[in-house]
Amino acid sequence: MQIFTIGYEGATQAELVATLHVAGVRLLVDVRAVPLSRRPGFSKNILAAGLREAGIAYVGLKALGTPAEGRAAARKGQHARLADIYARQLDLPEAIVQAEQLKAMAAETPAALLCFERDPSGCHRSLLLDTILPDADRVDLFPG
Repeated sequence: MQIFTIGYEGATQAELVATLHVAGVRLLVDVRAVPLSRRPGFSKNILAAGLREAGIAYVGLKALGTPAEGRAAARKGQHARLADIYARQLDLPEAIVQAEQLKAMAAETPAALLCFERDPSGCHRSLLLDTILPDADRVDLFPG
């Protein structure tokens, strides 16, 4: 299975959509715990509308997002702490259900995981894929 990841840090919505199109992505899976953004075009409803216009489906899986303390660790570059916090998040019942939903959707259609960070190595989306789809062919996309 192939799955994509993408972060919108430093990008516009148009750049993100163009990058998804070039890669052949048909579904954007938002894995932010809080799908809001101060960056224009990236709050949940506005992003979903822009993607829909471009022919890309949107789904939000908030339980696969990082809790506040994990986001704080990520901002401080504390990757080991982020990994510990996020591992506990993935053990929650709602996260387990949404992880199974993600696997099923990604098996059916070309999908990309969305979060803020441009660099996937400092983001929970890499931890997520390492945990639930360790054998997937991961392609990290970089808009703009």
